[in-house]
Amino acid sequence: MIIVAGHLRVNAADREAYLATCIPVVEQARTTEGCLDYALSADLVDAERINVYERWASREALDAFRGDGAGDEQGVLLTGADVREFTAGSEIRL
Repeated sequence: MIIVAGHLRVNAADREAYLATCIPVVEQARTTEGCLDYALSADLVDAERINVYERWASREALDAFRGDGAGDEQGVLLTGADVREFTAGSEIRL
């Protein structure tokens, strides 16, 4: 399993506009074979932060979905990012 997690940074005034441009991406990801979860969300305490969380069944599933990153409309709004990829070998349902 591959987990992608971290955060993006945008100006506070641009956060809602940025998230609106992400709706089609989230919808597409969630219907992609091998996507177990995909979410982008406004941080509750930092108005310039967008939380990123993705969970994929395999490297192949992630690679099949992944493009070149943020599109021009999204990329221009980003002021920073810290997103990382993790490989998990097991899971326990809580």
